[in-house]
Amino acid sequence: MKKVGFIAILCALAICAAAVAYAGAPSDIVTITSNNGAREQVELSVPYNPQRIAVMDLAALDMLDAFGLGDRVVGVSKGSSIDYLQKYVTDETIINLGTIKEADLEAVMSSEPDLIFIGGRLSAQYDALSEIAPVVYLSTDTTIGLVASVRKNAEAIASIFGVTELVADQLAGFDARIDTLSGLAEGKTALVGLCTSGSFNVLGNDGRCSIIGVEVGFENLAAVDVTSTHGNESSFELIVSLAPDYIFVMDRDAAINAEGAKLAREIMENELVTQTDAYKNDQIVYLATPAVWYTAEGGITALDVMLSDLEGALIK
Repeated sequence: MKKVGFIAILCALAICAAAVAYAGAPSDIVTITSNNGAREQVELSVPYNPQRIAVMDLAALDMLDAFGLGDRVVGVSKGSSIDYLQKYVTDETIINLGTIKEADLEAVMSSEPDLIFIGGRLSAQYDALSEIAPVVYLSTDTTIGLVASVRKNAEAIASIFGVTELVADQLAGFDARIDTLSGLAEGKTALVGLCTSGSFNVLGNDGRCSIIGVEVGFENLAAVDVTSTHGNESSFELIVSLAPDYIFVMDRDAAINAEGAKLAREIMENELVTQTDAYKNDQIVYLATPAVWYTAEGGITALDVMLSDLEGALIK
């Protein structure tokens, strides 16, 4: 009986010691707000500090890279031409998971991820991917603005890995840069759009390039009427009649390396558009890094690049 009692005491002490040690350590699970396959916000439980990450969203890959977590990436969508992410594309030890529009489920499974990141283009495969590992799907929200969305998503990702102290440093300076650009935009009108398949599609304030109208503050003359994520095709006569102070142009065909496509400048600088004050005043802005604007919006480095594009065109 004495021996049994002694063993019981030892077991109790061991349990108490383990409980004390665990109380001072991070939880094995962290809960974040993410999207599901229906693009609805849900509470998602994911493993804390995962070691193997499959990434099929350029904004998420951007943030993981910024936080120094790139060595955890075991698989990526490899079709990207974004220069600051090329090391993940060219690294032969990182598995090719398909594209940001269509995942290779067998490749994802073979990468044995603890966690998967996707973007909106893969929302239809959310359920299938969730059978492999928890899926984090973060998006930007134009109601709070791009900078606030980047901050919110960065905090969510940082919380998964226990590096929340890095967020403030990574986002330092963005608000001040927006303020400077806002001063230049005050009282100015603009059309914002993308060139694709020989046409110019105007964009509203609730999709791509929304930072120009929402946060920088140009009065987007097409903000109310546009409903499509790729914009509404515009006639060049409409551009002339609206007479914007500025025209911001994102070259979608260049962004996706469309073979044989006309350059945005060739499309825009026709006999009608060259009559506008925007053209005459050298205020047609061709966004210098369209691939970032079109495919990587929402990342930390992406935001820096996008602001640099605007600063380079507007700050004289």
